[in-house]
Amino acid sequence: MAMKSQSRFKLTVYLLGLAGMAFFIALLVREGITDVFAVVAAAGWGLVAATTFHVIPEILDTAEWRVLFPAGRRPRLRDLAWMRWIGESINNLVPAAQVGGDLVRTRLAVINGTRMPVAAASVIVDMTVNVFIQIIFTLTGVALLIGTTRQMNLAKPAIAGALVSILAISGFYAVQRFGGIRWIAGIISRLTGGDWQPLVQNVQELDREIRSVYSRRRDIMTCAAWAMTSWVSSAGEIWITLYVLGMQTSFVHALIFESISQGFRSAVFFIPGGLGVQEGGYLFVAGMLGIPGHAALAMALIRRIRELAFGVPGILVWQFLEGKRLHHAMNGSALPVAARAASLSKTARS
Repeated sequence: MAMKSQSRFKLTVYLLGLAGMAFFIALLVREGITDVFAVVAAAGWGLVAATTFHVIPEILDTAEWRVLFPAGRRPRLRDLAWMRWIGESINNLVPAAQVGGDLVRTRLAVINGTRMPVAAASVIVDMTVNVFIQIIFTLTGVALLIGTTRQMNLAKPAIAGALVSILAISGFYAVQRFGGIRWIAGIISRLTGGDWQPLVQNVQELDREIRSVYSRRRDIMTCAAWAMTSWVSSAGEIWITLYVLGMQTSFVHALIFESISQGFRSAVFFIPGGLGVQEGGYLFVAGMLGIPGHAALAMALIRRIRELAFGVPGILVWQFLEGKRLHHAMNGSALPVAARAASLSKTARS
């Protein structure tokens, strides 16, 4: 039964990914493939600058996650950084409906020596806080767009969408706080083919860990502050991209692009990588700000190039680590936790 559920889930995700890809290609054709690629080619070394800048929000995201581990038992920032990098790579490039990377970084934290309930609790709370902060970030972008364009007709749908999102994240929070964590753990176990059965068996300890994290209000507030700083800093990548494409617009415009396009992408999280949807968000904002459609798609394509530049190496490292672990298991020489942690840290640093 679990295998059938897993197979149906994978098939659905692949079909959604194909649909998103088809929509992306349709947008390129509509705006002119030649024009879009000509703008991207003109960016030159600016592509490197925009891509490299992503290291900053990546580090901020890692700091956001790290603060949720118990004080005195927090993994080193550099260890969590490569776990976060691998998780983001999977979310961006692997058909995993934006959650596979979070499962993998939980797994990597466990292999690195953190107890599973602690690792899982840190990731679940991190996801919850991050989504809540993103809602605020997206609403800020909509408010800036309304203030810039004077298009007051955007207010009602934005408020309606925000209310739905807030209700959804509040429901997820309530499930965590009021006994529904067993249900979440069961779904994770079924979708991963039973690999996470220990999480279900230790669900009471997981529940205690989640409650413990939420009880540390200062850490939650610090996590939220890191999350908002990361979201705002991510607009810097857009700002650099706009500049190298010859559009010297303000940072406010970059903030609008980032907040609304990511809001579009998160609203349809079930489409792998937000294919087509993120590009649609770029076109929507560009139309409101008077930026040509082919330039907006060029920006979106540069973002995809960055995702590939960061993501492909991340997935290769992940596959290497899993292959190495499988090799030890098949030879009956599974490394103890301390040895695995040292091995993974050494591999990540190299």
